Amino acid sequence: MNVAERPLAAIPGRHRSTGDGVHLVANQYRKGVRLEPHLHREAQLVYAARGTMQVTTPKGRWLVPPDRAVWVPARFVHAIDVLADIEMRTLYFDLAWLKRERHGAGLKSEFVVKVSPLLHQAILGLFDKDNTSERTALLIRLVMLELHRAEDSATFIPLPAEPRCRRAADIVLRSPAAAHEIETLAEKVGTSARTLSRLFSAETQLSFKSWCQRARIAAAIQKLSVDPKVSIKQLAADFGYASVPAFSHAFRQVTGKTPTEFVDTK
Repeated sequence: MNVAERPLAAIPGRHRSTGDGVHLVANQYRKGVRLEPHLHREAQLVYAARGTMQVTTPKGRWLVPPDRAVWVPARFVHAIDVLADIEMRTLYFDLAWLKRERHGAGLKSEFVVKVSPLLHQAILGLFDKDNTSERTALLIRLVMLELHRAEDSATFIPLPAEPRCRRAADIVLRSPAAAHEIETLAEKVGTSARTLSRLFSAETQLSFKSWCQRARIAAAIQKLSVDPKVSIKQLAADFGYASVPAFSHAFRQVTGKTPTEFVDTK
């Protein structure tokens, strides 16, 4: 995999430096755009104020709808797929700034968080063109305070590294709507159902059933992002759910919203 470092100067969009180790970039991306695997010298908080994106790292995939933001540590390889037109707001943090402000703890790994109304307004407020340096500093402090207390997101699909388990995961991801039986998958990848079940738990910290549900809901989110007018009833049937309530319950377990609520916030 070819990985490029993307210096801030090479990133399109509106740029603004706070003058104190934090850089702000506002971008618009159309559905279908892919930002190939890359890394930055700075840590970053990526927020789609509108639209949905998928962030992929060596550890797995995150679906990032509008009420989520993703933290990416410095020099951490990641790719971004735009699933629906997005208004992206990104905050870049110099490592020296993070160290000086003592924000390093808990921010060494990538994660996605639910964005509270307060965090949403603080991020957007940073891009007000008439900000004073004092207001900008207060908003950055508020963003970091909210980030440290934000609830982790359940939209992560961890990707196993063990070869047999990864082959099984890839089979599911190629056809997430299918009813995958662990016995059948185990036979395809050359192991036992018991071993494969143990591997999924060890490699992803999720049971095989829970992992498949996340993959299924992630695919449903992608379909909703492409076509928000799709019938929820049809979507439930397409992804193997016996009823709309069953689909909505599973969708809420993963995203915190029903499919209808998700569409309304896109």
